[in-house]
Amino acid sequence: MRSVSRVTMMLVVVVTIVVTMSIESVSGQTSPGQCKEERKQLETNCRLVMFGRQPTPQCCANVRATHLECVCPYVTPKLAALLGVDRTIKQVEGCGSVTTP
Repeated sequence: MRSVSRVTMMLVVVVTIVVTMSIESVSGQTSPGQCKEERKQLETNCRLVMFGRQPTPQCCANVRATHLECVCPYVTPKLAALLGVDRTIKQVEGCGSVTTP
């Protein structure tokens, strides 16, 4: 099994938090192939977010459309610690999602 890149893993954390805190979260059953494609799209469209850039509209659209069950299995406490809470909240707000205090 191939390992997932660090950038992908960081994106998974951001997406998990965004989806969890978003007003509109998408739920439903997805196939492993669909989940893999969603993660690939996130990595492609949101890569620059991991380097401090603002999310693009395309990135935000992917974040909102991603199924939680596709990203949660990849989040570990160690990986979550790589991203600061304040920075993650800013990323969520950058996508127009509402965060709670």
